[in-house]
Amino acid sequence: MDIGSGVKSPALAQWMQAPGFLIRRLHQIHLALFAEEAAALEITPAQLSILGAVARHGGRDQSAIAEEIGLDRATLASVVARLEAAGLIRRSVSRTDQRQKLVELTAKGKNTLAKMQRQAARADERVMAPLDPSSQELFLSLLAMLVDGGNEHARAKLRMPQDNESTRPGF
Repeated sequence: MDIGSGVKSPALAQWMQAPGFLIRRLHQIHLALFAEEAAALEITPAQLSILGAVARHGGRDQSAIAEEIGLDRATLASVVARLEAAGLIRRSVSRTDQRQKLVELTAKGKNTLAKMQRQAARADERVMAPLDPSSQELFLSLLAMLVDGGNEHARAKLRMPQDNESTRPGF
């Protein structure tokens, strides 16, 4: 397998073909493409995931959002605070449980999400560009199987969407 490394060492080449290395490297590539596409709006993939979850289910508490996107609650709270400071979301205390903070998009947040969805889709298209359409479908199917099969091992569990829930890949 040629991954463009130009490395001649068989041991190093074998290490570079390990799933963990390739997954980490692909993640780095995707982050770089996402950053290029989203440079003007200064939104991270984690922030975009949170904005998307809030858009789908506004008025939910932060814990439910963390489960939906597979992010630990401490990290989510930190990112939500930054999104609130940027005026993209607003938090309020639940009337039924004072410990819960409910999250909703602001008008600015809705506008930013709409812009970012197009830019994130372009980043996704760019990362998948080396594959033909049938290979893209197979790759995404295999990735979904790996995520589903490994979810129980993650530090932050992902609540897998039900068949009747609306989802948008990448958000």
